[in-house]
Amino acid sequence: MSYFETIEASSLTENFFNRIGKEWSLITAGDSKKCNTMTASWGGVGVLWNKNVTYCFIRQSRYTLEFMDREDYYSISFFGIDHRKELAYCGKVSGREEDKIAETGLTPVFDREAPYFAEADLVLICKKLYRQTMTPECFADSALVSAFYSDGDYHETFVGEIVSVLKKS
Repeated sequence: MSYFETIEASSLTENFFNRIGKEWSLITAGDSKKCNTMTASWGGVGVLWNKNVTYCFIRQSRYTLEFMDREDYYSISFFGIDHRKELAYCGKVSGREEDKIAETGLTPVFDREAPYFAEADLVLICKKLYRQTMTPECFADSALVSAFYSDGDYHETFVGEIVSVLKKS
């Protein structure tokens, strides 16, 4: 069985362009009674307000948004390419319709401020700091609106402070 060790965020050497954009991740919020997760291939990691942060984007139509709004913490779990099938499923199926976590066989862990998955190789536990709705008038490049938001389903932007980093040992 693999275990996680807690490391400092400043010691991360990950290529987050690959981890997020190519391998994908799961954003998860909730508690042991009810949680939901969704696949993310957009987002980032950086420094803002003198804090190590993540930023993630959740469409207004996503069930996970209800959990993100309700909770103070969320996790971002990274798995590597070996779990592409499970992450693809979590990106296609709504947790409103079925228990997609159970369907994937992933194991939620509830020993931190936010749920995450035992199968992940890297987990960022984040405390929400900021939330804002994307609006068409804020786009400097209006072509993005027609390319990504023709249905009006804009993203909510979240910035969260990384409070724990768990790495598979």
